This record gives sequence, structure tokens and C-alpha cells, in this order.
Amino acid sequence: MTRVFVTGTDTGVGKTWVSAWLTRSWSAAYWKPIQSGTIEGRDADLVKRIAPNATIFPSRHEFPDPLSPDQAAARVGVRIDLDDFILPEHDGPLVVEGAGGLLVPLDDLTLMADLMARLDLPLVLVARSGLGTINHTLLSVAEIRRRKLPLEGVILVGPEHRDNRDAIEHWGGVPVVAQLPPLPDLAALAAHPATSWRP
Repeated sequence: MTRVFVTGTDTGVGKTWVSAWLTRSWSAAYWKPIQSGTIEGRDADLVKRIAPNATIFPSRHEFPDPLSPDQAAARVGVRIDLDDFILPEHDGPLVVEGAGGLLVPLDDLTLMADLMARLDLPLVLVARSGLGTINHTLLSVAEIRRRKLPLEGVILVGPEHRDNRDAIEHWGGVPVVAQLPPLPDLAALAAHPATSWRP
């Protein structure tokens, strides 16, 4: 059974793009446990547009403001607790998308990485392909390893930069399992089915 947690090196790096691609390619269900910024739209809506037949499980928490989960929750008087989160009951493949990166706070005591550990799924790290990605990606890989979380690989989003890809694989000791075209090229995305890689 294919189940992954999609995280990223930063906000807006392409996690939802990758999550939609995996959901479509694997005929998977999709779940985003925490959604901030609903006033700007929900990530599940993009996933549904790219994978219209997918089962979309509702977020455990949704907040209107486009802020880190702890700040967005505080705006509406809510406190996020790790006990809030249980994987949806689903027999098939499942793609879970995080909010922000590994060290985004959920409250005063816990980070997104703590939620990853609780859900205990293999991780996919999404990173930009261009300038700056080597440092951001290697820092994220180092934190994942420090926490002993299971990392399956990196997916790059954006134009091809072979030297950056090679550097991430060399210095990070982690495979780049896919390279996706820049957002929002839906036609190009459809031409890159994720059928050759599964964790």
C-alpha cells in the first residue's frame, strides 16, 4: 500500500502540486490535516481539479488566515493538539500533505515534524529546482535524519538544473525521485505520471 507524507523546504515550494500529482498517478486519497489561509482557497481544491476522482478527506483544522498553524489557530482562539490527528480509515493509497516545512510550529510545544512522527508515514521532501535549493534541501534532510524520520526521497519542482540535483543527491545522500515542471503547467504534469516510483 502506497502512503506518504508530503513536506517541503518552504511554504509555496510546490507541496500541493506534488500531492495532486501523486494522488492522480496512484489513484490515491488525499488528506491535508491542517489548512491555513482558506480565505485564499483550499489546497484540496487544486488536488480535486487535477485528480477529480480522488477521495478528499476533510482537514482536521482549517483557519482563514494565511499564517503558520499556531498563529492562524490563535487568531480564532483554537489550540492545536497532536491528539487531534488520526489517519483517515482508508484501504488504498493515501497522500498526506503538511503545512509549511518541518519546523513550522503547531503550538508552543510542537512542530510539524512532531505530527509527521505521530502519523509515522514515509516522507517525500519537495524542493525548488533553482538557486538556493541546495542549502534549503540539505538543511531539511539533516533535520529529518536527526529526528530519525523515514525519508523516501526528494521531488524537485521547476526548470531542470542538473547540477543542483546532483549536489542534493551527493551531499544529502538521498535520491531525487522525480522532477516536475513549473506550476501551473497542467498539461506537462499529466505527461509525467508517477508510475515509475513508489515508496
